[in-house]
Amino acid sequence: MTNLTAAQTLADVGDIVRVEARRVTGAQGATFVLREQDRCFYADEDAIAPLWKGQRFPITACISGWAMLHDEPAVVPNIELDERIPLEAYMPTFVRSLLMVPVGSPTPVAAIGAYWSRNHRATQRQIDDLQALAGRAADAIRRIGLADAPWAPTFTNG
Repeated sequence: MTNLTAAQTLADVGDIVRVEARRVTGAQGATFVLREQDRCFYADEDAIAPLWKGQRFPITACISGWAMLHDEPAVVPNIELDERIPLEAYMPTFVRSLLMVPVGSPTPVAAIGAYWSRNHRATQRQIDDLQALAGRAADAIRRIGLADAPWAPTFTNG
C-alpha cells in the first residue's frame, strides 16, 4: 500500500510513510514518529539496521521533538556538529546525517525522518519531497484520528 488516502489505521500511515520517506529521499533509513504529549514515540522505521522503533524519548531530548516543537524541518548534515542531536543515542547507529520534518501544522502531531550513513546535507528537493509526504500524512491522520494506535497503548491525544 503506497497511497495514504487508502490508509485505514495509524499503522497503515506509518507503514506507508516509512517506505515512501526512504524512497523519495534516497536515504538509508526513515522513521515515523508520533507525539505523545511531552514524549516522542518512534512508531515505525525502514532502515538498513535497527534504530529506535518502539522507543520513547522526551520531546525536548530528540530531533523529532525539536522539529515538532518548532514546526519546521531540521536539516543536520553532520550529527556530531549539531547540538540538537543526543550523540549517545546516535553514535552506536549508522546515522551520520538526517532530515526531520514535522507532520501537521501549526501543532504537529508527528514527524518523519530520513537518515543517511554518511555526512549529507539534504537537498531542497529532498526537503520539499519529505514535506509533501508529511502533508499527505497529516491529511491521513486528520481523517483517521489519533485514537487508533495499536502499537502504542499509552498513546493519548492531548
